[in-house]
Amino acid sequence: MLSEEFPVFRRQPVFLTVGLTVYRQFSKQIPSMLTDTALKNAKPKDRPYKLTDGRGLYVLVNHSGRYFRFDYRFRGKRKTLALGVYPDVSLSQARDRLYEARKLLADDIDPAEYRKATKAMITEQLTNGFETIAREWFAKNKHIWTDKHAATVLSRLENNIFPWIGGRPITEVTPPELLQALRRIEERGAFETAHRVKQVCGQVFRYAIACGRAERDPSADLKGALTPAKSQSMATITDPQKIASLLLAIEGYQGHFITRCALRFAPLVFVRPGELRHAEWTEFNLSLAEWRIPAAKMKMRQAHIVPLSRQAVAVVEDIRPLTGRGRYVFPSLRSGDRPMSDNTVLAALRRMGYAKEEMSGHGFRAMASTLLHEQGWHSDFIERQLAHTERNNVKAAYNHAQHLPERRKMMQAWADYLDRLKTKNSGKQ
Repeated sequence: MLSEEFPVFRRQPVFLTVGLTVYRQFSKQIPSMLTDTALKNAKPKDRPYKLTDGRGLYVLVNHSGRYFRFDYRFRGKRKTLALGVYPDVSLSQARDRLYEARKLLADDIDPAEYRKATKAMITEQLTNGFETIAREWFAKNKHIWTDKHAATVLSRLENNIFPWIGGRPITEVTPPELLQALRRIEERGAFETAHRVKQVCGQVFRYAIACGRAERDPSADLKGALTPAKSQSMATITDPQKIASLLLAIEGYQGHFITRCALRFAPLVFVRPGELRHAEWTEFNLSLAEWRIPAAKMKMRQAHIVPLSRQAVAVVEDIRPLTGRGRYVFPSLRSGDRPMSDNTVLAALRRMGYAKEEMSGHGFRAMASTLLHEQGWHSDFIERQLAHTERNNVKAAYNHAQHLPERRKMMQAWADYLDRLKTKNSGKQ
């Protein structure tokens, strides 16, 4: 280990910092032989020459530039240490570097060898950093995966792990450090994703062990540390052909027109069922193609913006002649003064032949989330559109508009995708 060969590595960073402060104050009391003015005015001559500053520090001036050097002896051998090139390195910085070198000498450490060892350590850290090894593992495995799965794996690492521990030497990543990164995922409510990312990290660590670049897998110590993912998810449909059948069934729904419009609208906006039922006309701006849901109506009490695709705007325009004079976009079938019943959409799904184990009102959210992730959309865009809360209160205050341009593109692409499914499968019904 570097700390064994060079004991100074074991010291606290404050060691040199305090020393430098004292040195600077002391050096002000000692007349300096060199000044910045002298350095600026130093011109090359026919032959290289030196401008000395004392204590072994000098500047070598030649036609190539002005170079700070430090001449010293270590165990009887004369040596020279390069301290930088003026003006990239200032005179003050060169003196600081001189102090560091002389302090190493006082500890019987060769500054030149110390520098080589430091560079080697940094190179090793870069070579064996978690991100470096993870990308190496990914490159060796992506050929056995589908393109969509490969994109998902890489996206999960790039968005959730690399920013936090990617630069760390893989041998130094601790279980608490990994857990902290995974809990950032949990804070978005993405508990299943957190578990999947943990699994991917475990594979990276095991690859590193097999290659002799790590000794253990810290992810194995996190058993039971993550919030369990829900064992029973809301019933949903994620098979594209079955989604097409559902959409075509909605288009052909023979029940009340308001219910059919709610069914058409739900897959295009994937809000929570209660948020859809309580939609009010005052919340819509069709010229901007936006639905702004006030914080009081949201589960997490944070305002939410739903960008409306052309298809979603068309549904709202279809129903406006019928309900536009009232408060609610989708009012109760019995009274226009109340929102649609929470059982209306469920009853319609059952009427179309979908059992509770197959599809639910909440299932439109899970459907969109699953397929959009598979299609390679950024997890942050999807999570924000699903209105999964930001636990950071400062961030949360501005999150309603976060990633809005990207979310507009995603919502329109999603609506177009659903249209293509319907068109492709309409002749098969």
